[in-house]
Amino acid sequence: MKTHELTRPATYTEGVTTPVSELLREYQEYVLAYRLRRAVGGRVAPPREQLTVAQYAALRLERQDLARSLIRRGMGSAQMRRLDDLSDELMFGFWLNPAEVAAFLRAAIREGSHPALGDPAAFAALLTPAERARLGESGVRRVCAHHIASFSLAAPMLDPTGLNAAWQRIQDNEPPLFIDELQAVGS
Repeated sequence: MKTHELTRPATYTEGVTTPVSELLREYQEYVLAYRLRRAVGGRVAPPREQLTVAQYAALRLERQDLARSLIRRGMGSAQMRRLDDLSDELMFGFWLNPAEVAAFLRAAIREGSHPALGDPAAFAALLTPAERARLGESGVRRVCAHHIASFSLAAPMLDPTGLNAAWQRIQDNEPPLFIDELQAVGS
């Protein structure tokens, strides 16, 4: 069975089924954000090593538990800091949260920017040779278009029409699961 065909009930929510492919896609987005932040460097660079799928999943479950606790009971400042720290480490919302995208771009510009922020060929260089081969030329173009379009989310208040166009480009170019770190999971 292929990875994208798997679904299972998620244990961290009550009564909700989350396809495994969505969870793997979230990890894939984390890996690409990690690679981009490492490429930009400076203060934008991730402070720790890249998480494995298992490490990411464990922290994701902890974050989900804290978020559920916040909604149900509220939480103290230490728990709130932990929730924020986990969100930062997991780069939760990095690609699709306009506030996160804007904060990243401002920080990246302060660090001298990076060609991958607008050049598809430079973004494609963030992918491993195996990933590029797995995707093929059109798949690489799609991955680059999807992620570079995400940077358009940084200016939602300035151009509401542009925001709709950015979302459409993002949705039209949603990439498949392809990163090397997920290949062992799907086998």
